Amino acid sequence: MRETGETPSIRLVDLAKDFGSVRAVDGVDLEIADGEFFSMLGPSGSGKTTVLRMIAGFEQPTRGRIELAGVDVTHQAPFARDVNTVFQDYALFPHMSVLENVEYGLRVKKVPRAERRARAAEALETVRLGGHVERRPSQLSGGQRQRVALARALVNRPKVLLLDEPLGALDLKLRREMQIELKEIQRDVGITFVFVTHDQEEALTLSDRIAVFNDGRVQQVATPRELYEQPDSAFVAGFVGTSNLLDGPAARRVLGRDGVFSIRPEKIHLDEAPEGADTVEGVIREVVYLGSSNHYVVELDVPGHHDPHGHGATLTVLRQNLHTTAGEPADRRGDRVRLAWLPEHVIELGTAPPVPAPHTQESA
Repeated sequence: MRETGETPSIRLVDLAKDFGSVRAVDGVDLEIADGEFFSMLGPSGSGKTTVLRMIAGFEQPTRGRIELAGVDVTHQAPFARDVNTVFQDYALFPHMSVLENVEYGLRVKKVPRAERRARAAEALETVRLGGHVERRPSQLSGGQRQRVALARALVNRPKVLLLDEPLGALDLKLRREMQIELKEIQRDVGITFVFVTHDQEEALTLSDRIAVFNDGRVQQVATPRELYEQPDSAFVAGFVGTSNLLDGPAARRVLGRDGVFSIRPEKIHLDEAPEGADTVEGVIREVVYLGSSNHYVVELDVPGHHDPHGHGATLTVLRQNLHTTAGEPADRRGDRVRLAWLPEHVIELGTAPPVPAPHTQESA
């Protein structure tokens, strides 16, 4: 990442985009450092992909300015910008070998054959595919095809690589493997990566910093740790990881004060209270088995914000399956329990937008 005071790799100033009467992007200001792995995270329709397309030049902004390395490129054509884009759809030529696919862009630019072959081979080595140059795309796995698409983008040596949900078509295990590889590749090549995703775990794994989008606006820009531990709003707390939110009567009864507060499930103790902890009692209403851990949904002995005269507020507790057998957690439904947490693990959010619905795996 650049030192403070250096020209950012990308600067967006008051960027907006309308599609007819719909404002998809509404006044986005961002600076992305040279060599940074920067992610744009948000639910479907939040504006993140539209911002990426405007950086690439595929969409023209309704308002605002786009700078690359200090140069205003707002009205430049895509081919005139020193950026390349990798999409979820690999778009490889099936009749060409891996090497021919990677060197295709250089051939269009009339780069001499020897040079383009050498650069394509170098790009394939970078993505760990040096031994697959003669294979066709149909002979590769999904992860290998994605790496060919990455090599094809890197061979042009762009200043910025834009990645639009590039791992979305992969299964979960391969996706996690590719996340690690992608971060290693980015460190090796040292160029700016701008990554669009709706998957919060993916963003936390890969990024130096993350911008969280909602309704066309940036809600917060921070490092993964800051975003998770110090969210600015209920939206960010609810979208980035799992969060318990307390407000209204529940906040007054449980925490003794008004406002909107967040407690992460892993910060809550079940059946034990560390010294100095705050406590509340309740009943386990549901147990969600997650293999290595369980989520316990506990209904508290206090009214909930949305149903103050009916069911109590609930807190979700995450507990690792270190000493339990498979059936034990489910047997605890209906048990009365005491929950405890340290005061420093309560995040005060103040007034905040509504919490998002649980996000799905569809593309944004």
